[in-house]
Amino acid sequence: MDYSIKQDGKFKFIEEGEGEPLMMLHGLFGALSNFKDLIDYFKSTHKVVVPILPLLDLDLLHTSVGGLQKFLNKFIEHRNYQNIHLMGNSLGGHVALVHVLKKPERIKSLILTGSSGLFEHGMGDSYPKRGDKEYIRHKTSLTFYDPALATEDLVNEVFEITNNRMKVIKIIALAKSAIRNNLGQELNQIKLPTCLIWGNNDTITPPFVGEEFHKLIPNSELHFIDKCGHAPMMEVPGEFNKVLSGFLNRLDSSLAL
Repeated sequence: MDYSIKQDGKFKFIEEGEGEPLMMLHGLFGALSNFKDLIDYFKSTHKVVVPILPLLDLDLLHTSVGGLQKFLNKFIEHRNYQNIHLMGNSLGGHVALVHVLKKPERIKSLILTGSSGLFEHGMGDSYPKRGDKEYIRHKTSLTFYDPALATEDLVNEVFEITNNRMKVIKIIALAKSAIRNNLGQELNQIKLPTCLIWGNNDTITPPFVGEEFHKLIPNSELHFIDKCGHAPMMEVPGEFNKVLSGFLNRLDSSLAL
């Protein structure tokens, strides 16, 4: 990826373009590269911000969805972002949801794709056999409709993480925190315009999860993309960008009336 990582105090992030912030939160095994096509597309209309979440760098006590939300809040306040379009994939969506429930003041809209927070099958359901690369390859390929997207580089990245005992402990802590932190009773409190973009072939947060989010979040719209798994912004970025830009344009038009 061609974008430089900025550092401001303890925070590392990508920031490209000008306009209202479009902030993207990656998931448990996610990386900044997950959003390359989105950064390329949206940097002409928005200030695209991708913070590096300290998934494996917090102390064990704060290695939780709540700990990540506190980190996100400090980042937003430190950088003084306003009118944020906050987007999250998988665990990143869960962090975005908790943030919107706790600190909605600086957020203009919410975008969720394959978000946890209600139900998920994940790496945490059968915990990794260290040193078993084929197991890791299989689990990584489940992220996508097209298993070829689980490239050797991606498999090696996940394999390296799961071979470190402390990192595995923290991954388990985050996965268990996500399962415990079910937001079903609170989602009706979210009043922000919300865009749900789901893969029709997502096996980690299946389509019924997107439908449940849509039912529980009052001001939400739901879009399904065919032949697409758990990470639509990676697997079908063209379609994802079309859906998201449509949502953002409609939002601007409605506010202009």
